[in-house]
Amino acid sequence: MSFLKSYFAPGKSQDEGEKKGHGKNKSVVIDTGLNHFSDGGPAPTPTPNFSIPGTPMPRTPMGSRPGSTYRSSLYPTGDFRNARESLIDVKADVMCSWLYQQQLERQYATGILPGEGVVLKKGKNNYACCPPQLQDMKDSLYDMAIELNVRCAMTINTRVINVILSSRRSTYEYIPLPDGLRLQVLPTMRELPRCQKHHFAAFIQDLQILVVWDDEPKKVLARAEALERQLMKMIWGTGDDEEDEVDEKGEKITSGEVSVTPIDLEAATDAPDRRIKLTSALTVALTVALSISTLGIGYRALAFEIATDATYARLALVVVSPFQLWVGYFFFQTIIINFFEIFGPISAVSRNSKNYSGAPPKRLDREYHTLPHVTIQMPVYKEGLKAVIVPTVQSLKQCISTYELQGGSANIFVNDDGMQLISPEEAQARREFYDENNIGWVSRPAHNPNPQDGEQPFLRRGKFKKASNMNYAMMVSNRVEDKLAQTQRLSTWTQEDEFAAYEQCLAEVLQDDEGRTWAEGNIRIGDYILIIDSDTRVPEDCLLDAVSEMEQSPDVAILQFSSGVMRVSESFFEGGVEWFTNLIYSAITFTVSIGDSVPFVGHNAVLRWSAVQDAASYHDEDGYEKFWSESHVSEDFDMSLRLQCAGYTCRFASYTGEAFQEGVSLTVYDELARWEKYAYGCNELMFHPFRYWLTRGPITPLFRKFLGSSIHLPKKITICSYIGTYYAIGASWIITIFNYFLTGFFYGLYDKYYLDSFAIFISVIVVFTGFGNVALAILRYRLNQRSLLGAFWDNIKWIPVISIFLGGLSLHVSQAILCHFFSIDMTWGATAKEVEEVNFVEEIPRLIKRFKGTFVFCFGSVGLIVAGIYGFPEAWRITYVASIFPLAWLVACHFLLPVVLNPALMVFAW
Repeated sequence: MSFLKSYFAPGKSQDEGEKKGHGKNKSVVIDTGLNHFSDGGPAPTPTPNFSIPGTPMPRTPMGSRPGSTYRSSLYPTGDFRNARESLIDVKADVMCSWLYQQQLERQYATGILPGEGVVLKKGKNNYACCPPQLQDMKDSLYDMAIELNVRCAMTINTRVINVILSSRRSTYEYIPLPDGLRLQVLPTMRELPRCQKHHFAAFIQDLQILVVWDDEPKKVLARAEALERQLMKMIWGTGDDEEDEVDEKGEKITSGEVSVTPIDLEAATDAPDRRIKLTSALTVALTVALSISTLGIGYRALAFEIATDATYARLALVVVSPFQLWVGYFFFQTIIINFFEIFGPISAVSRNSKNYSGAPPKRLDREYHTLPHVTIQMPVYKEGLKAVIVPTVQSLKQCISTYELQGGSANIFVNDDGMQLISPEEAQARREFYDENNIGWVSRPAHNPNPQDGEQPFLRRGKFKKASNMNYAMMVSNRVEDKLAQTQRLSTWTQEDEFAAYEQCLAEVLQDDEGRTWAEGNIRIGDYILIIDSDTRVPEDCLLDAVSEMEQSPDVAILQFSSGVMRVSESFFEGGVEWFTNLIYSAITFTVSIGDSVPFVGHNAVLRWSAVQDAASYHDEDGYEKFWSESHVSEDFDMSLRLQCAGYTCRFASYTGEAFQEGVSLTVYDELARWEKYAYGCNELMFHPFRYWLTRGPITPLFRKFLGSSIHLPKKITICSYIGTYYAIGASWIITIFNYFLTGFFYGLYDKYYLDSFAIFISVIVVFTGFGNVALAILRYRLNQRSLLGAFWDNIKWIPVISIFLGGLSLHVSQAILCHFFSIDMTWGATAKEVEEVNFVEEIPRLIKRFKGTFVFCFGSVGLIVAGIYGFPEAWRITYVASIFPLAWLVACHFLLPVVLNPALMVFAW
């Protein structure tokens, strides 16, 4: 009953929840200083998941190795030093001494040999070390840690490490570890600044030691322990006394060289056959048949009436039949899909097909395949650094560490649209955080359509700025690549030369922009792009599966992953949105697994960079190549259509479960804006504004291209039906008011072809609220995701919230559609990622300002209903329940939506 309690209790953020009774599970948040040392106490004992793969050989010129210490950005950086700097220095020295003491106690160092010790970061280019002699040694751990720019580093010099490195005879640049993981080996300490940083460790061959580093000083010891266990497990195995395998002759099988022929390699790399599922085509056929049959019942009524009174004028009602089929298709599709969820086959959910992956693919063999480079692209705006960006980056670093240790390479590419808009202090904090975590980033100028004296105009195009933000950052990256392509590379070209050339090219690009563009770090784009939002959590081991799947299926341009929800508060509204989001992903998983079209939601997806360049690039008045549509609000839908029209396919992967996590709307304002944006985006993809109908026609070129493309007909029908749902929602308030007068004034006299709103309301309740929730619960039970009763209760308890929300959408959706049709400007800001503390008094004025039009409609409709009962002439009074109830329900939902679903109001906090 916690969801009911949350109606009357203040919503709490996760941080507040951790403070209350969860101290033992408190995690230390990384920041740009050393404030987390204030936690004190002994080093934490939990062992991190130290996954270790990878050949550290560079796949692309940059990989994920740290950038040069030379800074290419031209914008000024002030000195924003912490007032408690001296206190932080003392804490850092104490922590460094404690770590060195632990290092000696655990015999990770002899205490005699030079070069052993611990290095700890105090601030930018300011480090503490123990023993102090490290600071005076040339090319020691102290110097290399500064260049590597890590928070804490420690040497490990044990007998086990010495024996492993001294007996090493392989020419490979790695030491194998369990689970197919590999840890890099560097010739000398001098190579450390250009190592794969996300390995978090490296063997040093000449010194015969191991260097371990971590973002949190307290965890470096745990990381070293985990690595030590990995090494012993690799050497001695699990410790089980298993008998040696023997062959048919009874001889012991020993490991040795295995001869591999080209035929063997070809057979090993063949991707499994992925068949096209036709179950979805069957559901589409049944849906079309059901839709036409119900339409035929209406035609039958018309035929009887014409036969009775010979009035053919009523045949004009047939004109609305296409619109009826379009907006009603989703209703009938839900009926068919619900039957398939209850009685149909479900094995497809756990299997792989042409456009669906229910099981992980066969992973690429690193011995014969160079793992491709992956760029993780993350657009950000003004989100909080500590509350939003830092946790996301922590998740990404674990993911990159796993992929690099598996032999791949990856980099984080942040498109920071807020860097030049926030305060200098906040910008500096972001910049230092990006620098410390090896993050490449690009920031464009502020929107400046009317420049002052000496300024240059700059337009941040688009109603939703995400597309233009990514386009600008990718443009800067491409300009750097163009300059690098002109670089002459000699036969003696080294990785250091590549880094130097990159830094020079980036500096030239920034210089050409005369300080308008800010950028640092590795902004090059790899073979694949994992696009995420700033409030995302990513599975630790997902990149190798993703690139394996993309490499085995060259026709796939987008691999969309299923996602769970990341809660940041305990509010009932966020809980309702979470339930609805999970419902959507459950429906997507089932329908796509049986062959339906794949949705691209714009995040938690892997894109093939070559396909985007091939099929999605265009030029506009800005004069540079762009990829994401800036003229469409739904840039993800547009990208998906363009790629599929070009012959590429999309695929949906559910084998990660809910490991990918995304943030949802925290307020009713953001959720309404999201629905408005979707409605506006669908309308602009399909129709031109009215003013262009005479010159360009009503249908857009993209949609005409979509209709004539090679995309399978059933998928075209389902995509069109998805778009039709927004028109059905948007038209409901208009139809309901029309129904009020029609059925009220002519009750029982109107044409039998007309189905009144009360009948439609009952149908919606039965199909969606009733049958839909039953089918969803049974499906989750059949898939072993929930118990049957638990699934039923989870669905039932959110019916009031979802019913009010969906019932109150019509005015807002129609507003978005009409704004596009009439070319009325409509913009949306970024979705809030953090809980905003707003009390009752502050919320009321904001509520009235945002929903004043809705409240006017509600009070006017209530007045209309009252007048219809008591004020109209007696012969024209409307007193029928079937006429009044649909309008009353519509008004109630529109009024309750911003009030009851607003936690800031319902908690009555002052």
